[in-house]
Amino acid sequence: MTLDALITVISVLGLGAFTISGVIEAKRKEMDIVGAAAVAFITAVGGGTVRDVLLGRYPIFWVDDERYAIGIFALAAISFYSLRTTRIASSAILIPDALGLGLFTVTGASYALAAHASMAIASLMGVITGVFGGVLRDVICNEIPAVFARTQLYATCALVGAWTFLLLDRAGADAGIALTAGALATFLLRLAALRFDLRLQRPR
Repeated sequence: MTLDALITVISVLGLGAFTISGVIEAKRKEMDIVGAAAVAFITAVGGGTVRDVLLGRYPIFWVDDERYAIGIFALAAISFYSLRTTRIASSAILIPDALGLGLFTVTGASYALAAHASMAIASLMGVITGVFGGVLRDVICNEIPAVFARTQLYATCALVGAWTFLLLDRAGADAGIALTAGALATFLLRLAALRFDLRLQRPR
């Protein structure tokens, strides 16, 4: 598999994870199908849209290829109606959100490197790509975004994952290994933060 194909696969998986997280949150807020589809779409494309704008990648990925938008709305509808009789717990969003965070973080950093950004800027681009869709989802659903609240580690997980990918890439590791390792580092650290209540310390 070529690098471009691998990044496309990772992007699609990230879009799917964030689409499902958007539907889950919309269902918890008792939105109808239109509201759920809107939240899912904004959650899925938010981070990638900001990434493309900041890197000057036009047209924006989902405008350039309509299959992304069609797939997001189709998955949102399937998820919405398959969950219509299910009571959604607040914790249901955590796994797809953590997965989307990890997948989008490494794609954001990878696209930044391809645009000849420095490693520091690439790491920030990875964090922005990973967290911004969730920020928009939480704002629309009238919640304090996890990245701004003093909750378990969130943006920090994306930063660790981005640097995991970047350092492995700089060391000459296979692109697939570097991307997978970065996504897994983000995902697993986020799960560990939730499991063991890991938080940044407040200043004394």
